[in-house]
Amino acid sequence: MSIHILAIETSCDDTSAAVLQDTVLLSNIIANQTVHAQYGGVVPELASRAHQQNIIPVVHAALRQAEIDKRQLSAVAFTRGPGLLGSLLVGVSFAKAYAYSLQIPLIEVDHLQGHILSHFIHKDTPAPRFPFLCLCVSGGHTQIVKVNNYFDMQLIGSTIDDAAGEAFDKVAKMLGLSYPGGPLVDKLAKEGNPNAFLFSQANVADYNYSFSGLKTSFLYFLRDRIKETPDFIEKNKHDLCASMQKAIVDSLTKKLIKASRDLKIEEIAIAGGVSANSALQQELIRLSSQYKWNLHIPHLTFSTDNAAMIGIAGYFKYLHNQFCDISSVPYTRG
Repeated sequence: MSIHILAIETSCDDTSAAVLQDTVLLSNIIANQTVHAQYGGVVPELASRAHQQNIIPVVHAALRQAEIDKRQLSAVAFTRGPGLLGSLLVGVSFAKAYAYSLQIPLIEVDHLQGHILSHFIHKDTPAPRFPFLCLCVSGGHTQIVKVNNYFDMQLIGSTIDDAAGEAFDKVAKMLGLSYPGGPLVDKLAKEGNPNAFLFSQANVADYNYSFSGLKTSFLYFLRDRIKETPDFIEKNKHDLCASMQKAIVDSLTKKLIKASRDLKIEEIAIAGGVSANSALQQELIRLSSQYKWNLHIPHLTFSTDNAAMIGIAGYFKYLHNQFCDISSVPYTRG
């Protein structure tokens, strides 16, 4: 008998609901919040209010698109954290109430584990084989995770300060680009020279990362050049984006190469919003040929925050009876 999971994701500023039948995705509805663009970043209070408005219609749309009745659901999976507390509370509270009203199990899911397990949603390409290394990189996190099985994930490296996605957004802001800036940096970089400017990269021990110093050096570089040439940014915007993007991508891949060599693992995956960056993907494809990696890149839909990844993690938890009760509370940090 098939298992039907309703999944809820509200960790930041996207309200999402999905329905899975076993590992097959039947629907994945995402309501974006455009209100934050005018503030240059996500405003937590506005995000939680928007989730309250969106959650019911998004869930109804997911069920309708999946063409199933709510009474066919086997369980409700939800993002417990990490994320913004107000946003998480909306999804957690809704999931609890919905599961309780239907008298079906409740499943809590870690947001980052959901990103990693999105590779196991049924598709044409094969899923990663265990063990594999996953570079999980987004606006809030930059990690290398050794994935031994669906539930055994070992964090072997992470950023000691800022995340790579945050670095992209801050660079975009310095250049006068709108929010979210990461995709705009990627777009402009395609027309620039990645070797036009050289930005120093932090030398951090083991498999860890640091992007705070890179952002600061970029800021000082712009300050000094603007003193000499007031329209320096406008004249060099494409090259600046390409050069900074190269510095971030090189930092990310350098530690991934080290981890792959040290642990002798050639099964490599990426996950999270920054996994959609075209330069990162191209470099990983090049490296996979050089180092004989079996590379797994998620579909764009599963790169950004979405409920489908929460649903697939919930499915595997359902198979192992890993349920929670209504006392479960959200957490903001992993």
